[in-house]
Amino acid sequence: MAATRLELNLMRLLSRCEALAAERRDPEEWRLEKYVAALEDMLRELKKQSSKPAPELLNEYSRKVDFLKGLLEAEKLSSSTEKALANQFLAPGRTPTTAKERTPATKTVHLQTKARCTGQMRSELLGTVRSVLLLLLYRFKPCDPGCFEGLTSDEKQSAVELDAVLQHHQDMQEKLAEEMLSLARSLKNNTLAAQNVIKQDNQTLSHSLRMADQNFEKLKDESDRLEQHAKKSVNWLLWIMLIVVCFIFISMILFIRIFPKLK
Repeated sequence: MAATRLELNLMRLLSRCEALAAERRDPEEWRLEKYVAALEDMLRELKKQSSKPAPELLNEYSRKVDFLKGLLEAEKLSSSTEKALANQFLAPGRTPTTAKERTPATKTVHLQTKARCTGQMRSELLGTVRSVLLLLLYRFKPCDPGCFEGLTSDEKQSAVELDAVLQHHQDMQEKLAEEMLSLARSLKNNTLAAQNVIKQDNQTLSHSLRMADQNFEKLKDESDRLEQHAKKSVNWLLWIMLIVVCFIFISMILFIRIFPKLK
């Protein structure tokens, strides 16, 4: 199916944006950002048309537009490390935009941007290492002020700032160490107090157990005595009942003998 006028315009503008992204631009350059915003509008209009391209081609257009948008957002970051990390997550296009391209322009731009960010990171790292080494040499090996003559004003400023940062961290470490010692003393005192309380509770519990054992022994003795007393009472009552029965029996016999039956 032949490309529509809107698709042709989108392809031309996309090719122009890829060319601008491959160039070294001034930080105040505004054209690429406006072009990418126009690409987003054209892509939305293209998706709404009835005679829109195949889904694979639309996905490829969206992939390239998202890549350019992400590239612009990554360039706005302040740190080269953040820029390099953001570029790692960008996905360039898979196919060339125009027939003149052998490899996708977005892939070339991606490689160039990664190389540029890596170079910036290397430069910043070397400058920081040099400043740190000179600062350490100045802190631990006294030297005359002329030892910093080879540094630029930015490097001198970085060395002074780094010195302030190191001093701040050293003060924080000392303060943290004092707080840890204070916490350790407090923990020791609390542990000793808890140990004394537990010891007193153990003594009270042992005394209570001994008293319970003694009361149990006394209760057992009293139970035995009560049982013996109960047995003795039962024996006396039995003998008394036997005596009473025998007395009644003998009395009845005597009564019968003394008072014979009437005729």
